Amino acid sequence: MRADRDISGLQRLLRPLSKEMGVELAQAIANLTLDEDAQARYEFLADRRNLGTISPLEMEELESLVRANTLLSLLKLNAHSVLEETKLA
Repeated sequence: MRADRDISGLQRLLRPLSKEMGVELAQAIANLTLDEDAQARYEFLADRRNLGTISPLEMEELESLVRANTLLSLLKLNAHSVLEETKLA
């Protein structure tokens, strides 16, 4: 699956970041969330996709939001790892 390869590639690219990430940055990344407007837009676009009424432009926007969310999730995973290692040290 292409999405799995993309995620795996992103994980490899971000791996060095976790080695250099300080506690303050890790905490800031771990606390990141979508704002209400972005979350509402994502839900609207996802609903339109599920209903089959999404336009090509909206589909591009939805795909962009999904890619951004994937990147954010991987960053947060790295941040949580840094914070866990800090607790153990």
